[in-house]
Amino acid sequence: MLHYALVFLIIAVIAGMFGFGGIAGTAAGIAKILCVIFLALAVIAFFRRPAK
Repeated sequence: MLHYALVFLIIAVIAGMFGFGGIAGTAAGIAKILCVIFLALAVIAFFRRPAK
């Protein structure tokens, strides 16, 4: 999930450099959503660790 967030972030940066504002904004929004989902799943996985 984090990999896809970084891919969309790179796409957003490259699209922004070439002047494609709509594509850059969409890709940045998708990257932001994927990053939030990744962080939420990471926190859930951290707290669901088995107790020793």
